[in-house]
Amino acid sequence: MAEIDGPVGRIRLNRAKALHALNLAMCEGVLEALEAWRGDPSVEAILVDHAEGRGFCAGGDIRMLAASGAGDGVEARAFFHAEYRMNHRLFVYAKPIVAFMDGITMGGGVGLALPCTYRVATENTKFAMPETGIGLFPDVGGGWYLSRLPGRIGQYLALTGHRLDGAECAALGLATHYLPSEALDTAKARIAQTPQDIAGVLDALSIAPPEAQILARRDEIDRLFASDILEEIYAALDADGGEWAAKTLATLKTKSPQTMKVSLRLLHEGAAMASFADEMKQEYAVGAHVVQRHDFIEGVRAVIVDKDNAPRWDPATPEDVTDHVIDQIFAPLPEAEAWTPG
Repeated sequence: MAEIDGPVGRIRLNRAKALHALNLAMCEGVLEALEAWRGDPSVEAILVDHAEGRGFCAGGDIRMLAASGAGDGVEARAFFHAEYRMNHRLFVYAKPIVAFMDGITMGGGVGLALPCTYRVATENTKFAMPETGIGLFPDVGGGWYLSRLPGRIGQYLALTGHRLDGAECAALGLATHYLPSEALDTAKARIAQTPQDIAGVLDALSIAPPEAQILARRDEIDRLFASDILEEIYAALDADGGEWAAKTLATLKTKSPQTMKVSLRLLHEGAAMASFADEMKQEYAVGAHVVQRHDFIEGVRAVIVDKDNAPRWDPATPEDVTDHVIDQIFAPLPEAEAWTPG
């Protein structure tokens, strides 16, 4: 829901039973609000958070995407088109936007938060791009953001779906501020009083985050995930002999080999993208292809519908995912069907 509160526009995700996962109506509602407030001089800043219940945002409407992908894919493409326009609009918006990542921030929630000027993490933040576990890839700008993290941490997060806490988000620059959750209402009230000094408000309420655990693994991650070739990452993990490497390899073996390869290529190309709009155009084409492939429909069946957590990936191993298949997935759409910023 969108409303104006004095000099700030408020976007509050309000699908508590679905952990505020995004659907088409929500994406279109955010776009409409941003457009209305863009030229309204009385709105000086935008706040994005969630209403009651656990949240921030658990992702997108995965069941709908899979059902559409199993058919003609039209509804899935319509959702991606609107969602990516929302991601891009947030990225280029002229007024400051503050996202409060208090709670689960995954998939579509990451795409909603990361384009914002200020990104607030708390002790409740659980941040992840877990898409390879359902035969999808880290979209909504994942190829842009993850490729710009230090070393090979982005590749590690994209392949494993590893969850970061708020302290880790702050250490990696995914969050700009770390606040205790009990300070959030105060932060929002003060921003509404002085929207010209958002940085000052958040700086004053910030606390030192706990130690970022992932940084202790930085050298291992950089070494073991050094390659953009999935088979070489498997070989490095297998040869390492350490307990962490063995656990990480076991995690990768539960993910879709096809979309892990898609993810590595996405980050490799995303690092060199000239603009965020170029990134979203590419991700839309990749998403339009992936959503109709076996692994996504099977991944959603195994993890979300039947909940047997035993997806039967096809191809089943990295070696069986050919370069030709990945090239097909990355093929640009005809210009009439391609994504545009709007």
